[in-house]
Amino acid sequence: MADITIRGAGVFGLSIAWICVQAGAVVQVIDPHGAGAGASGGLVGALAPHVPESWNPKKQMQFDSLIAAEAFWAGVEEAGGVPSGYGRTGRLQPVVDGAALALARARGETARDLWQGRAVWEVIAADAAGDFAPLSPTGHLIRDTLSARLHPRRACASLVVALASRRVQVVPEGADRGTVIWATGAAGLAALSDHLGRAVGAPVKGQAALLSPTRPLPPEAPQLFVDGLHVIAHADGSVAVGSTSERDFADPAVTDAQLDDVIARAIAAVPALAGAQVTQRWAGLRPRARSRAPMLGPWPGRPGHLVANGGFKIGFGMAPAVARMIADLALSGRDTIPSAFRVEASL
Repeated sequence: MADITIRGAGVFGLSIAWICVQAGAVVQVIDPHGAGAGASGGLVGALAPHVPESWNPKKQMQFDSLIAAEAFWAGVEEAGGVPSGYGRTGRLQPVVDGAALALARARGETARDLWQGRAVWEVIAADAAGDFAPLSPTGHLIRDTLSARLHPRRACASLVVALASRRVQVVPEGADRGTVIWATGAAGLAALSDHLGRAVGAPVKGQAALLSPTRPLPPEAPQLFVDGLHVIAHADGSVAVGSTSERDFADPAVTDAQLDDVIARAIAAVPALAGAQVTQRWAGLRPRARSRAPMLGPWPGRPGHLVANGGFKIGFGMAPAVARMIADLALSGRDTIPSAFRVEASL
């Protein structure tokens, strides 16, 4: 059995650990801050695809991961008995004008081929969308059935309990054993940049909030993307809104007026949120690689060390595919990582 050391207990690290332990590896997960302490401890949990056009390996990998997510999270929940908040509830987006309407309909045609008949992208009348929907200037909405949601903190907790059922704990410290996989987020980008002598990425601050609506939402309410914001109806009845993308910031853990603006814009755009109360505010750093894609594969110049980082904004959606690729590379040497996702792509 292979020895695997995973440093970092965010969604990438925990997901890789889960795939590796299922394959029979001896796994240890090390994180001095505990599980989900960084970007994976946020609130939003939007698992949303790129638009179905100009297809490339990044979009294909994301599509494959979103398709795999349902079975992945079902397996995690079955093993540990803790819900992740996953649900493939789809997404609604307002159509702002006539040009956007024509483009949305054209993308519906390309989605038939690119999404292989496994999901739908379509234009619907706004009055057919139900109570939890954004306002739309044209009276039309884009609806897709590929998007899903989960609760980031609960998803991490679900993975932790599933791993514990296989006698794998998240520990604060330990010596490296076997192949070492670095899934350490923003801190890992800094360490990799220092080692290589050039910046491979940088942290970007995000802020998000959790709201409590005045009226219960339908249990399968879709996620919304409106005015540049994600609005996520979680399975527990809460609604997450976010997020900002801040390159310049004084304190990464402090929320401020930028989050107030996000909350106000979300409430203005979604009538069902009128009167909603803010129950939690969150701020933290998310790792953004120079390539803007996940950064995966061997750590240059460090044999036996692999990198799984850079899941900026799409980490939870990409986690099943990232976990499978890194586990395959670590356990059998099978390398299926697209060139656009390799560490070298950010150099």
